[in-house]
Amino acid sequence: MKRVFSGVQPTGNIHLGNYLGALKQFVELQEDHECIYCIVDMHAITVPQDPKVLKEHILDVAALYLAVGVDPEKSIVFVQSDVPGHAELSWILTCNSYTGELSRMTQFKDKSKNKESAPAGLFTYPILMAADILLYDTDVVPVGNDQKQHIELCRDLAIRVNGKYPDTFVIPDGRFLKEGARIMALDDPSKKMSKSAENIHSRISLLDDPAKIKKSIMKATTDSEGVIRFDTENKPGISNLLNIYSVLSGISIADLEKKYEGKGYGDFKKDLVEVTVKALTPIRERFEEIRNSEELIRILREGAGKADAIAKKTIERVKGNFGLGL
Repeated sequence: MKRVFSGVQPTGNIHLGNYLGALKQFVELQEDHECIYCIVDMHAITVPQDPKVLKEHILDVAALYLAVGVDPEKSIVFVQSDVPGHAELSWILTCNSYTGELSRMTQFKDKSKNKESAPAGLFTYPILMAADILLYDTDVVPVGNDQKQHIELCRDLAIRVNGKYPDTFVIPDGRFLKEGARIMALDDPSKKMSKSAENIHSRISLLDDPAKIKKSIMKATTDSEGVIRFDTENKPGISNLLNIYSVLSGISIADLEKKYEGKGYGDFKKDLVEVTVKALTPIRERFEEIRNSEELIRILREGAGKADAIAKKTIERVKGNFGLGL
């Protein structure tokens, strides 16, 4: 079976965009792939973190992995910093990266905009992400469309190293969700749905209760036309809601357009509330069941042991090819 690796940052409650763009794929892939899923806590410290809050968020994300359907009997689930190979390989890759290519990364440019200086970790963040992937001889990386540039850099680094030291790395491929992958903010469909947005109604988090879900959807930005039609350029708000409805329900956007022909936004939004609540309620219930359990800690510790065993083999091969160590 092909091997899959992906990870999510422990920076607060995971929202619908994270779920539809990445986590939903995690569950699907574990049925016919060897899957390794990580909570990437080392990525989180590229910006200041409260240590106590960070630890809680690590467990929150781990519990959400399991709540959405990731099965520890089929997949390895662990915390990034519990496997030293991530940091070790990241340094080796840093020595084979160039400031020019890193300075062109869109996310770095966005996060460092209007700042005299930015943390070095923010600049080298994509290298650590590449190390995460290459450490496990990954074949497939399921991520949101916004991560395409990072996957391309990872591939470039692997190809570059292999050009100098043949057979060092497996060249991974990104797996991007085609429909509904880019879920936009409910209050401003020109922006991606975000954990950090000030307006809590700009997003739907996986742990939101039905009342919050209803309020956020009913307040969602649409337009004055009153026609339910998918048109991202002229109708970004309703197109975003159609995306969400389609992916959660399994009904194609074309069929949704037919279903709501002649109906108003009110009816459409009310039905979307029901679809969303139905999809997220089992996730919230499973999360509450496992979040503070010994089972969660056991799964993470066992997962770290399995991941470390794989990582050590890769590090040994990489160091040998580079001439490092005895």
